[in-house]
Amino acid sequence: MLSRTAESLFWMARYTERAANVARSLGVAGRMASMSAALEAESAEWKGILIASGGEAGYLEKYPAVTPEAVVDWLVRDRDNPSSIFSCIAAARNNARTVRTALTVDMWGAISDTWNTLRRMPQAETSGEALTGFLEWVRERVLLSNGAATDTMLRDEAWRFVQLGTALERADNTARLLDVRHAMLARNSTAEYAQWQAVLASFSATRAYQWVFRDRLEPARIAELVILRPELPRSLVACYARVNELLDALAVGQGGRKGGCHAQAAETLSMLTEGSIDAIMAEGLHEFLTRMIERTAELGNAIQDFYIQVAEA
Repeated sequence: MLSRTAESLFWMARYTERAANVARSLGVAGRMASMSAALEAESAEWKGILIASGGEAGYLEKYPAVTPEAVVDWLVRDRDNPSSIFSCIAAARNNARTVRTALTVDMWGAISDTWNTLRRMPQAETSGEALTGFLEWVRERVLLSNGAATDTMLRDEAWRFVQLGTALERADNTARLLDVRHAMLARNSTAEYAQWQAVLASFSATRAYQWVFRDRLEPARIAELVILRPELPRSLVACYARVNELLDALAVGQGGRKGGCHAQAAETLSMLTEGSIDAIMAEGLHEFLTRMIERTAELGNAIQDFYIQVAEA
């Protein structure tokens, strides 16, 4: 496969997944902010989602204060924010158009129709009382795109780069979202119960927690589920297992050729599968998650270097 095609497929998937992650995070932040009695607590919810999105610095350059309206505008429609829902779907569509012949009709239709609807959507339909419905629409459109890929793509290199982008973006988002709430997961107080529920909701894992543990919510178990339990599709270990599986398949398809990205992914997966939540909490949840965010960014760069930039040289 041409390296430019691989790059476009990889980033199409990353941007599509990112749009859904932002939508999910905004929905949870909105619900939690409405439950916060103190203004400072409400502001902290919105600031937390800015940090998780990686866009806090850019936001503060443009907006004087953290307010719900400004945060929603920044994360939904602001074109100055490369991680806004609008920017992500636009970037996904642009990458998809570049490699249209590598996509199935259903995939291209799902991505293109989403963009065409979004760009014509009045601002009133993406804010205020309409925000909840809009965020659900974004999630449904991404699910449709992912489903089209799963149901209609050949299991070839194109498919693997799409899945690789999705898995890597999901790992990054999982670490970031959990890190934003690391402090309250370190406190075993029933006063944090609603916050613990919010963490699970961020990963669509409320029912999964009850299925796995069949007990009341405990912060250490929430962290264990989201980091170390392979049953949860969005857990760090599940994401890295998928990344390793895809990288190995790509290597087989290229005569066994491997690079630094394969070693980095395998090392991180080994660390997760052999780790324990007690050791992670003893190290410090924030310190561990910061390390995971850095590792995931480094792995993304290594994949680019090995499969895209080197191939173009």
